[in-house]
Amino acid sequence: MLMRAAVLTAFHSPLEIRQVEIADPAPGEVRVQIKASGVCGSDLKAIDGKSPVVSKPPFILGHESAGVVESTGTGVTSVKPGDHVIIAMNGPCGRCRSCGAGRFHLCVDPARLPTIMGGRPRITLDGTEVRRFIGIGSFAEYAVAPEPMCVKIGTSLSFDAMCLLACGVITGVGAVFNVARVRPGATVLVVGCGGVGLNVIQGAVLAGATTIIAADVADQKLKLAERFGATHAILVSDLPRQVGELIKGGVDYAFDATGAPGVLAQAFASTQPGGTTVMVGSPPAGHPLDLDTGLLFASRRLMGTQGGDSAPHRDLPMLAGQYLRGRLDLTGLISERLPLDQINEAVTHIRQGTVARTVITF
Repeated sequence: MLMRAAVLTAFHSPLEIRQVEIADPAPGEVRVQIKASGVCGSDLKAIDGKSPVVSKPPFILGHESAGVVESTGTGVTSVKPGDHVIIAMNGPCGRCRSCGAGRFHLCVDPARLPTIMGGRPRITLDGTEVRRFIGIGSFAEYAVAPEPMCVKIGTSLSFDAMCLLACGVITGVGAVFNVARVRPGATVLVVGCGGVGLNVIQGAVLAGATTIIAADVADQKLKLAERFGATHAILVSDLPRQVGELIKGGVDYAFDATGAPGVLAQAFASTQPGGTTVMVGSPPAGHPLDLDTGLLFASRRLMGTQGGDSAPHRDLPMLAGQYLRGRLDLTGLISERLPLDQINEAVTHIRQGTVARTVITF
């Protein structure tokens, strides 16, 4: 089947709207008509050649998506054509040692659609194989994904809001609940107030944190952070000193949502003895971390996370429920909605830091 897609044909270049061919779903697979796809900082890293999972173009980016099941392969039982779904970033196998221990985010055999099935590429452009970002590639009219990655949602929920749950929301809120396990009454620092950082803030509010300090280099993002529940907002200069002036001795929990070298160490130094720091943003691979080991000696903890350590079929419905009950603001995260033809404008706006989230709508 032919479809339109935004294709990365070369690093450091604009995405090209091209007509590509997508194969029919094989056994155990689902073809989804994409209705909305958020533009994430991870997509920008891929464009810049800095993503560890995008080695060589051509690629279809996009991984934060929701849509309608168009067709299914044989053996699919959990969804059917017409169902509304979120395409999760991972689909735990349920069989490996990690899944058996309930650590689904550490699954060693997650559902990922091979690029080639039966000797045939899943997506082609002029006869050349086109790979998809983390097995999804949602900057396109359709995507094919394994059944375990498709999480059914109610038909009353808006696609533009639901797509955000797949990455930015589940990563930010999951970092609070699944990783740090922020306790009620705690003090929290969130460094980086883009799409993920704002959801860390929302998660901290849900967890009952009493003091939530938002830190960024852009005043516009700090204003957004206050709208989402931050009690204090600081323009970063000397982060440990600034935090210490607000919370004597440092915060209980710090979250680095930037992935910028050097920021994690500052966040770590902003915690009190016994405090916890979570690296939410992804730093450049192989970059050394310069920490004061004396801070570690004071029982401070440093933790990492990928996608908020989530279990999609558990966490995505829960987050959708929080949204329905008015406890999670998703529509407020959306700064603009653009059609696929304006995908490069969306990329520019994300780079400029003028938006929380841009959603491509179909």
